[in-house]
Amino acid sequence: MTTETIDRIISGDVRSAARLMRGIEEDTPDALKTLETLYRHTGRAYIVGITGAPGGGKSTLVDALIGAFRRREMKVGVVAIDPTSPLTGGAILGDRVRMQQHCTDPAVFIRSVATRGWLGGLARAAVGMMHVMDAMGKDVVLVETVGIGQQEVDVTRLAHTSLYVLTPGSGDSIQMMKAGILEMADIFVINKADQEGAYRVKMELEAMMAMQGEHPEAHEQRQPPVLLTEAVYGKGVDDLCQEILKHRDYLLSYGLMQKREHERVRLELAEALEAALKALIDSRTDHELYESLVDDLVQRRIGPQSAASQLIGRLSRT
Repeated sequence: MTTETIDRIISGDVRSAARLMRGIEEDTPDALKTLETLYRHTGRAYIVGITGAPGGGKSTLVDALIGAFRRREMKVGVVAIDPTSPLTGGAILGDRVRMQQHCTDPAVFIRSVATRGWLGGLARAAVGMMHVMDAMGKDVVLVETVGIGQQEVDVTRLAHTSLYVLTPGSGDSIQMMKAGILEMADIFVINKADQEGAYRVKMELEAMMAMQGEHPEAHEQRQPPVLLTEAVYGKGVDDLCQEILKHRDYLLSYGLMQKREHERVRLELAEALEAALKALIDSRTDHELYESLVDDLVQRRIGPQSAASQLIGRLSRT
């Protein structure tokens, strides 16, 4: 892409940004090169991760949060990570029908991306899209994950503030104890709070966190708040928005923002390194040997570690 295109993206041009995002998702060299140039114009957006089990109303909550941030005159970007269609390889839910009321707002940019088989509820291209929205001048970028339980830890590492969304009577509180979500979320949201059992789940969560003790990175005791929302009616969403901004101020006040940014960048570097090594291996792999080793594995003549060692040994001699 040209310098002019980059300038248009920085000025907030949606069409140019959408074309770049498409290239990032398709992993084209030109798009990745442009993203490298844009990277120096990032680092200003506040990243909020929204995760939780399917059916918790995450998309409806994100839609309501867009409105809450816009009422505060903040520009909003949304990266909605969807399951991959087995037929097309694309995002099943597209650009989220429930969020379309904001599609005519020039200060809001919503983009869906498919997981394409990546674990952790995060699509590989999602990080690049977050950077594009950052470069466009978005004040806050909301990242909504697929919601696949324990592997949702990735979004907490990429976000400045992580929200975990659950609903009454869904058994999420038991699952959280198993998955260790208590240590990862900054704010808990009990959505669909008009349903029976919402206050019971709230009390259970607060009791569990009280037993966990002090947040490991805090300079003073901070127990993640538990908020009740009815996103479909907009109830409690303004309070949630205010709590997110309060957590941002907390991170800044205690010098924790820079620590989180280092963790985010470390994760990005690890993923970029993994992708680069995989591409290098794919380009240099002896595919005849590879298929032969697959046959040996099927016949149980060798184990996976031995097969990998043979491939690596061949690569080291090329």
